[in-house]
Amino acid sequence: MKTRILAAMLAMTAAGATGGAPALADEFSPAVVFDQGGKFDKSFNEAAYNGAERFKKETGTAYREFEITNEGQREQAMRTLVRRGASVIVAVGFSQTAAVEKVAKESPNTKFCLIDDKLAAPNVQSVTFKEEEGSFLVGMAAALASKSGKVGFIGGMDIPLIRNFLTGYEQGVKHVAAADEVFVNMTGTTPAAWNDPGRGAELAKSQFGRGADVVFAAAGATGLGVLQAAADAGKLSIGVDSNQNHVHPGKVLTSMVKRVDVVVYDCMKSAKDGSWKAGHRVVGLKEDGVGYALDDNNRKLITPEIEAKLEEAKKQIIAGSLAVKPYQP
Repeated sequence: MKTRILAAMLAMTAAGATGGAPALADEFSPAVVFDQGGKFDKSFNEAAYNGAERFKKETGTAYREFEITNEGQREQAMRTLVRRGASVIVAVGFSQTAAVEKVAKESPNTKFCLIDDKLAAPNVQSVTFKEEEGSFLVGMAAALASKSGKVGFIGGMDIPLIRNFLTGYEQGVKHVAAADEVFVNMTGTTPAAWNDPGRGAELAKSQFGRGADVVFAAAGATGLGVLQAAADAGKLSIGVDSNQNHVHPGKVLTSMVKRVDVVVYDCMKSAKDGSWKAGHRVVGLKEDGVGYALDDNNRKLITPEIEAKLEEAKKQIIAGSLAVKPYQP
């Protein structure tokens, strides 16, 4: 029954994306499987959505999509998209690795792009990011903006990926102010940790109570609670993945941006124009795969002096003269 319902949902999504007609064998038909938290999480999934929308706008090619709401849907969704003629399927998030590995093996003529994990297969392109490099820069910004000498970090699910954000952030803070304290909380150990704004707000308030005046949220939709709590308390927050400066203008110091949008766009574009290649690649500051966000919403917070220090560190990291260590379990 669940399989039939899922197939029906995908059929409706596909019809909406293609004007009601299924894709023909010779038509290019891309698809995206969003991870838990939803495509409008203002973070990781939404960055992927923006990349897909950019592809659709520039090429006039619609795409199919599916939003995962429970673990059991991943393989079913991908198989249904394959049956409906998907040329390339973008799987958003490391938690989709097992499903991609299995379905890609079953479907050798379909291309897959896996974001945030490494997977070797002849029809899979996987992309990971140097989160530690972008987090180093926002850690510097936090220390430079802090008046208390105490800053915080709130992660989502306690996994090596989020620990990589943390280790870069801590290095950036200490690079500026070796004596500063960094408070750390993880939201949980299950996928539910990505979508619990209330818990994020609680953790942020706890850190503010201990003296933190800047908190970095690397927690998906849970981070929205952190940003809200910071705005309410008159403190500063740091967004993640997408540019979240606009969520609370003047209250979000900056955002550590992962260019998931560019990766999704490039995957679809290369698959369409014939330049797509399987394999694994890692993107960091040098490849413009990570960075920090600066716009009208936080221009007054990131002063020219802070910006100059961040840009100098960025140049040094790219040149290799300033080493940022990734997380080591």
